Formats: sequence, structure tokens, C-alpha cells
Amino acid sequence: MSTHSHPRGQLMGAFNGLVSIGIGSHQWVVPAVHAIWIPPHVGHSVCSFGPFAGWSVFISEARCRELPANPRAIRTTSLLREAVHRAGTWTSAPLDAAKARIAEVIVDELIAARAEPLHLPRPTDAALVKVTDALTRNLGDNRLQEEWAAWAGVSARTMSRRFVAQTGLTFGRWRQQARMLAALERLADGVSVTRISLELGYENVSAFIDVFRKTFGETPGRYMAMPS
Repeated sequence: MSTHSHPRGQLMGAFNGLVSIGIGSHQWVVPAVHAIWIPPHVGHSVCSFGPFAGWSVFISEARCRELPANPRAIRTTSLLREAVHRAGTWTSAPLDAAKARIAEVIVDELIAARAEPLHLPRPTDAALVKVTDALTRNLGDNRLQEEWAAWAGVSARTMSRRFVAQTGLTFGRWRQQARMLAALERLADGVSVTRISLELGYENVSAFIDVFRKTFGETPGRYMAMPS
């Protein structure tokens, strides 16, 4: 995935499927009925999953001053989706008064939207990078933090302290978040819940569904069936 940026701010959303966005040391996933805000000049890469259909709205740099200064994932409202759908029919001509009002609705909805937990921060410490890279390749690996620390050549206490300092998450929470975001990607690709739960290291399907519900507020089936 090549990295690029835009002089304008970008609000990118998914009607169907899922898109994964790489921004710096963070990885974001944007499933259906969600969107990600990318401020002007922020480098990012994009990769889609499943039968993806999405949209993008670009906002002038001057108009971005009151918008979030950092990337943010949001759950879109029906009002925002309708406004985006209308904006998608416009040409590149300057906006008239009616179009300007619709554009302001998009901006207002972005400002009002609550941030969603759809990103995974990456550590920079070499030992931690070794661990997270290995976990990313095999999220079903259930080794304890102490075992990972020994494998990476650091003490468990040091690993614990650095994880929180560099990612804001404990090791256990980081692994769980990585698993949940990977689950969204697999669900978008049509993988069964049973197979996902096994691939991600859960003892059974019920345990996986319970963690998924606590993270996203819905079961996997209901989450992916949310109307677009």
C-alpha cells in the first residue's frame, strides 16, 4: 500500500465492505456505515476488504481549522450519509447557496460525531515491535505476556511499562484490539464467525462473540448487518 496525502481534509466512508487505513504508526479499519477523518497533509495508505463500496468528501484546508486536528473514526448518521450521497452528484463547479448548506451539514455532522475505537497504535521500541509484528502475523498465539517478554529479550515489567507508555494500552488490551480489528477485516471478507474465533485464538465461538459485543456493542452478525 503506497502512502499519499492531500492538501485538503478527507472524510472517507464505507457503504459496504471495509477499508483499512494506515496512518503513521496507527492502523485504522472502517467498516460499513463508518467513516474516517484524515486532516490535510496527513500521509495515509488504503486497502479495501470484501465487496467494497465507499465514498470520499474533500474539505478545503481553510475550512478544516475547526475540525479535529488528528485522524478520527466515526459512525455515520443517516443525515450524514444522505448529505454525502447528494454531494456525490455535484460537478467541480463552485457551490451555490443550496449546495453550500448541504456541505455545512457534512461538516457539522463530523464535528458532532463521537470517535469510535477503530484504530490500533503501534509501539516504536524494538523489542515491542518484534512482539507486535509476530502477533500481527499470528493473532491466535496465546502466549502470556511473560513468555513474549522472555522471547523478545526484555523483562515482563519493562515490556508492560513500555507498552502503556507507547500505545496507551496494556499488552492484553493491545492484543484484544488487534484481534477485534482483524475480526472486522475477516467478517468483511465473508469468513465465518466460527473460523474467525479459532484463527484469533479464542477457546470457543461464545468467548469471541462476547468480546466482540463488549468492544463494538453488537454481535458480529448484527454489526455487519447494520443498514448502509
